[in-house]
Amino acid sequence: MENIIKTQDLMFYYSDISDEEQQEQEENAPKAEKKMIFEDLDLEIEKGSFTVILGHNGCGKSTLAKHFNAILMPCGGKVYSAGFDTSDEEKLFDIRKRVGMVFQNPDNQIVASVVEEDVAFALENMGVEQGEMRRRVDDALKAVGMYDYRLHAPSQLSGGQKQRVAIAGIIAMRPSCIVLDEPTAMLDPTGRSEVLKTVRRLNREEGITIVLITHYMDEAAQADRVVVMEEGKIILDDRPENVFSNVELLQDVGLDVPQSTQLMYMMKQNGFDADTHIINEKEAADFLFELFKRQVN
Repeated sequence: MENIIKTQDLMFYYSDISDEEQQEQEENAPKAEKKMIFEDLDLEIEKGSFTVILGHNGCGKSTLAKHFNAILMPCGGKVYSAGFDTSDEEKLFDIRKRVGMVFQNPDNQIVASVVEEDVAFALENMGVEQGEMRRRVDDALKAVGMYDYRLHAPSQLSGGQKQRVAIAGIIAMRPSCIVLDEPTAMLDPTGRSEVLKTVRRLNREEGITIVLITHYMDEAAQADRVVVMEEGKIILDDRPENVFSNVELLQDVGLDVPQSTQLMYMMKQNGFDADTHIINEKEAADFLFELFKRQVN
């Protein structure tokens, strides 16, 4: 499969001062403190896939996501997004047109007073022709189920609806990939469900590559692939059922597992022949039903 995102020996750190300022200092001056986020990090995201990146706060997952969209630049190594080297400033527009970014707070991304105008904002900056812009805005709003709200003020919308409008603004640019950095963290359960349903449909029906940063295990369980980060390193990378079967390792790094997996783990600890690869409620219910039948018979 073709990769849409690739990091190669990626290194990134935060420093008290810039490298240029450090070079201007006298040779004997004390070195600036550097906080290393990751070093020699290799990751490939396949085109058309749905990948979730997990990790507790401060593990580097959001910093990594910002490299995919060239918001942050590597301190070492390379990042390739949609085939472009993110360190090539001349390609930033091409990268951001193909790899869109949705952040945690939709209010920070909504800039207009009418929904359809907000979705059209990026297209106007791109110089898209008026008729094509109209088609793209309508298609994007329909794709996220917000077409009927196109003339509403964003301030009248719920959190989940606002986030779907923010996603529509990215979709209208016709991206190959959407990176979502904890897009449901500030939403209620209904809003979370709306946004995740939209994201899954865009991946399955439109073929858009999805990279989702989240701390909700039920969201991660619906992906094709789960990548777990700890202190800037990738410690697990596999299908969700295989990742979440490592219950003790995930707990050791401060992460939960889906409730169904936790139930299976507890049953296994108590002597039952339970499968910790079970990650959803239906599978857990089917297992318990079969177990009950065996006990009865």
